[in-house]
Amino acid sequence: MRKHFWLHLLLVLVGIVTGSMVMEITAGVAWLDWLSFGLDFGTAAPFVLDLHVLTLTFGAAVNITVAHVIFVVLAILLGRLILQD
Repeated sequence: MRKHFWLHLLLVLVGIVTGSMVMEITAGVAWLDWLSFGLDFGTAAPFVLDLHVLTLTFGAAVNITVAHVIFVVLAILLGRLILQD
């Protein structure tokens, strides 16, 4: 696993980007709108620390949809096929 860490990370990122594209494309299609169903979680508003010299803003939000899950799983399976020796 450690040997192919960067390839797996790249494939997961490709799965996320592809899932986002598919989610955006299919959002208006009636029979494919289920791909856009998902959950949003994270901080509602960012935490701001103002020190008058330096302002730090902390916040995080994650949006997971069905399309993201499907394409990340497909990317991982593709990685296993690529690395099969």
